[in-house]
Formats: sequence, C-alpha cells, structure tokens
Amino acid sequence: MAKHVRKRRALRTALTLLLAGVLAALFIRWDNRALQITHFEPSFTDLPDGFDGCRIVVLGDLHTACFGEDNAELLDAVRAETPEYIFLVGDLLDSFHDIPADYAATVAEGLSAIAPAYYITGNHEWAIGDVPELKETLTAHGMTVLSNQSLQLERNGSTIVLAGIDDPNGYADQKPPETVAAEVYAAYGDPFWILLAHRNNYFPEHYSLLGADLVVSGHGHGGLVRLPFTDGLISVERTLFPSYTAGLYEESGSALFVTRGLGNSGSTFRLFNRPEVAVVTLRRAAGQP
Repeated sequence: MAKHVRKRRALRTALTLLLAGVLAALFIRWDNRALQITHFEPSFTDLPDGFDGCRIVVLGDLHTACFGEDNAELLDAVRAETPEYIFLVGDLLDSFHDIPADYAATVAEGLSAIAPAYYITGNHEWAIGDVPELKETLTAHGMTVLSNQSLQLERNGSTIVLAGIDDPNGYADQKPPETVAAEVYAAYGDPFWILLAHRNNYFPEHYSLLGADLVVSGHGHGGLVRLPFTDGLISVERTLFPSYTAGLYEESGSALFVTRGLGNSGSTFRLFNRPEVAVVTLRRAAGQP
C-alpha cells in the first residue's frame, strides 16, 4: 500500500512540475510576442506652440521579429494610435537571425504608409554589413533615413528640428555627434530639436551634452528582465541593474526617451517586459507665454 501511495505522489509531483513548466513556457512566449501600447507625455518650456499635442510613435530593436504575417499586427497597432510621426531608432535587423529578403522593405513601406517615418541605424545593422544598401531600400520604400544629418518638421505653423546619427559601430571616419549638433545650431539658430540616437547608455555622459531638448533611443531592451523598483536586471552589455533602459529621464538639461523595443537579439528573451509600441505626445509646459 505504501509503495502505491509513493508512486501516486511521485506521479502527481511530476504532473505538477510538467504543468508548471508548460505554463511558464506559454507565459514567456506571450511575454515576448504580445504587443504593449505605452503612453508618455514629456513637457518642455520651449516647445513651439504648434507642436503641443504632437503624437509620435517610437519603435526600436525589432531584430527581424515578425508580429503577424508581414508584421501586420505591429502595423495595425501603430495605425490605431494615429501618429503624426514615426521614429524607428535602430536594430531593425539582427546579426544572429535569418533575414527575409523583403523584410526591411515591407516594414518601411508599411510604416511610411501610416505617417512620415524616420530611421537611424543601430549596432546590429553595422554588424551585418551592407548598410548603404539597407538605407537605399528603406528610402525607396518611403522611409526617411537620417545619417548624421538634420531637417525641419512643420506643424500648425511652427517648426522644430529633427536630427539623427548613425550608430558608433558605423564608419570610423563618420561625422561625430558634436559636429551634427554644431550644424543644427549653425543652420537653425537655437531651435527646439530632437536627436535620434540608438544607444541609450551613451546618454548621460555624451548625448545629453549635445544640447538637444529630447534624445530618443532604444538599445536597452528595458533591461531584458523587468523587476519591481529596478530599471531592469541586466543590460544588453551584460552588466547588472542598468539604468536609462525604458521611459523618460533627464540629465544636463536634456530629456531622454528610451523605448523597451520589440524584438530580441540571438537567444535573449524578455521577462515581465513585453514588446513595446511607445506613443510619445509632446506637451508645452503649462503657464508658458
């Protein structure tokens, strides 16, 4: 009798462990595939009136992920947020994943059909190579590629400047961010300007010193594993408890927004950190003339 009882207990234990394993696997899959829409409203004292309420969708770190066929789920989610601009802040592709031949073209065409879409490179595009060809593909399918350059955006009679820099993994002799910033001031005076720069971890000691009102980045993946009261458990550089990995920050008079991103590189995965479609609504600080 005791022997049969032990067998039943062992069977129940095994079944419980199996069920727990299946549920954990299903949760991790959902946690890495189910899109999450997040909303942020940074405010600025010097934001031109015409850009108060401007809605921007920020996407990053797709890493060749697919949300539905031809990323239809992702495109539907972006479209539903009615953005006026779309910023894609690097690592569209992944050096550890197979890349479908039409992947970049499909993403560019889909996003640019929703709103004016702007792109900068991440570190993985340079690791793969053929960056000039990628930029040509994106441009041919409607996306504006910003390669260490700037342009003006217009809304309701006001203008701001949008600049974008290539990832440091790019050409050794590429134009440095300081030169891009100097060109912004030389061309536009002292404008309200936004800088698209892939690497979140360069913000506190480098990008925050360039004078941009808002820097928009990715790369941090939300710290991969999101834990309460932390900014993530581990950085993509494999350091513990990183910062500047998700959401809004401020340093040296410059604001930073970091998207948690959408995909994973290689064998990495997310936990309590769903793929993010971020909606950033610019606000003019109350009480300004």
